[in-house]
Amino acid sequence: MSDGSGGKLGAPVPEVNAPDRWGVEGTMPLPTADVRALPRATAVLVACLVCPLGLGAQGRSAGVAYPQRGSLDDPEAYPRPVATATRTETAPRIDGVLDDEVWKQGELITDFVQSQPNPGRLATERTEVRILYDAEALYVGAMLFDSRPQSYVVQSLERDFPSLSTRDADNFSITLDTFLDRRNSFIFQVNPYGAVRDGQTFDDSRNQDFGFDVPVEVRTRMLEDGWSLEMRIPWSGIRYDAGRGAQSFGMNLLRRVRRINEDSYWAPVQRKDPVHRMSRAGTLQGLDGLPDVGNLVAKPYVLADDKSGEAVAEGVAGTGADVGVDLKYGITPGLTLDVTVNTDFSQVEVDQERVNLTRFPLFFPEQRDFFVENSGAFTFGDQTEREYRMGASLRDFTLFHSRAIGLAGGRPVPIVAGGRVSGGIGPWEVGVLDMRTESAFGLPGENFAVLRVRREVAAGSDVGVMLVDRSGLGDGMADSRSYGVDANVRLFRSLVLNSYLARTETPGATGDQTAARVGAAWRSTHWNVSGLYRRIGDDFRPSVGFVRRRDIEHTYATIGTHRRPGISIVQEINPYVELHHYSNLGDTLVTRELQAGLQVDFVTGASVTLSGARVYELVETPFAVSGGTIPAGGYDFDEASLRLESSAGRPLSASLSLSGGGYYHGDRRSVGGGFRWLVSHRLALTGSADMNRIELPDGTFTSSVYAGRLKYAFSTRAFLTLNIQYNEDVDQLVTYARFNVIHAPLSDLFLVLTERRQLGAAGGALERAVTIKATKLLSF
Repeated sequence: MSDGSGGKLGAPVPEVNAPDRWGVEGTMPLPTADVRALPRATAVLVACLVCPLGLGAQGRSAGVAYPQRGSLDDPEAYPRPVATATRTETAPRIDGVLDDEVWKQGELITDFVQSQPNPGRLATERTEVRILYDAEALYVGAMLFDSRPQSYVVQSLERDFPSLSTRDADNFSITLDTFLDRRNSFIFQVNPYGAVRDGQTFDDSRNQDFGFDVPVEVRTRMLEDGWSLEMRIPWSGIRYDAGRGAQSFGMNLLRRVRRINEDSYWAPVQRKDPVHRMSRAGTLQGLDGLPDVGNLVAKPYVLADDKSGEAVAEGVAGTGADVGVDLKYGITPGLTLDVTVNTDFSQVEVDQERVNLTRFPLFFPEQRDFFVENSGAFTFGDQTEREYRMGASLRDFTLFHSRAIGLAGGRPVPIVAGGRVSGGIGPWEVGVLDMRTESAFGLPGENFAVLRVRREVAAGSDVGVMLVDRSGLGDGMADSRSYGVDANVRLFRSLVLNSYLARTETPGATGDQTAARVGAAWRSTHWNVSGLYRRIGDDFRPSVGFVRRRDIEHTYATIGTHRRPGISIVQEINPYVELHHYSNLGDTLVTRELQAGLQVDFVTGASVTLSGARVYELVETPFAVSGGTIPAGGYDFDEASLRLESSAGRPLSASLSLSGGGYYHGDRRSVGGGFRWLVSHRLALTGSADMNRIELPDGTFTSSVYAGRLKYAFSTRAFLTLNIQYNEDVDQLVTYARFNVIHAPLSDLFLVLTERRQLGAAGGALERAVTIKATKLLSF
């Protein structure tokens, strides 16, 4: 069945005359779209409670008439599109209203194609984009028509809103591959209320860095038939080769309409691929005479704080003040130097409290801005690929984990200064890092040095080397080193090969200090097949990295399929089976897990996941868990789990996880879940719980963590965050509160309170800090 435009399997798309919004004076926003208005939440809350999973059929929005655009069977069957940027002598006024006459000079970009829910079909809501540029900036204007303009889903107004808010909210995204290498990009994502998230992506989506910020200017307007945006991206904020003369960028554009779970692209891609899959992007041509702009940026800070509490060291407690600065300098178009002096991270959120019922350490992600930025340049270890089931991740092994710098047992260690050089030189990608810390908590000052070099050998493929050195600054302090080589290869668009060989040199180590991996994964439209082999020595100890398990040989295999069953409410079903097999280096089986599962994704964005597993564990050394001890021995047991997730595109969304079964020589019952209530586009409330009941022969105990969070946006420039966590194991309450005002582009004022409090009879504040901090971005 045709839809009248080359599509299939669906009712015809009605023809609607889309009004011309470009260069039309007097275009008025909807009065009800004022960002100060609070939308009604009560009715939506009731609807979510009645249908928490949102599984019912949903109405299609009225679209517009489109011309045919090639085959509609496969989004990637479309030819890669080309658009032309138009040079202008008159810059548009950035106010969100597309009424500047200059916009009509730009080429009209439209006819977006869905990746979901109906891959290959034309978008149901029309999107129009025009791109201009001058000697100062690149300008992007977009008109995003919508037949239900009161139904936008917006999760946050804060800058660099979380990735979850991007997936589960209306937004417009643009990616720019400024060196046309089809691997790396700058990305800008905007929601209908004008909040922006920007960053960089590397290695054709393998790594992302949303700690990178550009002083981009964005304004949006709500209209009676959609929303519009204007964006100014200054040339000084991104990198490109000004010496090339006339040049082209790789580019893709994404429009997300969350209420119908629709993603549509200018350069169409598969559902599994993101907008920053630059190997499948289109091309933006016509860029000529781009300026060689100033390349030095400074961001000084000043702060005052007061620290107290039973666990605060005597030399740290009390009132103090401090200053510092971060510098950024463009050495070449592709290479950047970052310098930090007297580094401070007092505004960074506290770590999430977690339950650990295993005998292995937990991995905590990096959250500090300086280390998050350009972190993709230093990745080495068990890397993953988006939408591939790989069997191991960087949470299992990474040769370099920046949390080893400036943190000791979760407490901050003062960083004296540091520098980083990162970027590309032709086919080479380079990362160099050097940081120095002060002595603290009885530990000596240290110096950390990292070198990472990779070379592209083919499209989507690279080989590289990494060297890491950790040196104590006191007499008699021994150095430790880590180094390795790796290769990541992409073949036939769907086959990924990963391998590495690494070694550590740790003082006093006498065992095996090597680690190695070979792995292959295939992901097509319908199949997901992968396998790997890893070997980690018993004395492999990367002192500036993380390794979860040592003394292992790990074999992994999986096969699964992704199918659209032809059921109107189901987007995709994914049955799979996977096997993990761990033996120690003496060839003794220590862990075996055979798991089968089924995931069902619904067109609304809801999902249901079922799994069951048969597990064997050999405990060679007894270990303690909260309230009990697991003795040495071999254990066979079964586990099962069920996870329900409602559509996060609704004002009220929730998740629920139920799991249980054997637990070594006992039993485990676990209930986890959370909710998120978008009271309005300004106010969001979230809560979560992870509750575990363990029954062992020597007793029954519980281990739980609870958390609640409030976020309120006064505007896109002022925010309040409150985060409260309770850890039952240690009977402690952790509070984090932050008020943030963006007083100028990329310049902030923070007021922060953090506290860790011991409850119970011996209760009291263990750590408390109140900090006021101001930063200012200066460009030269």
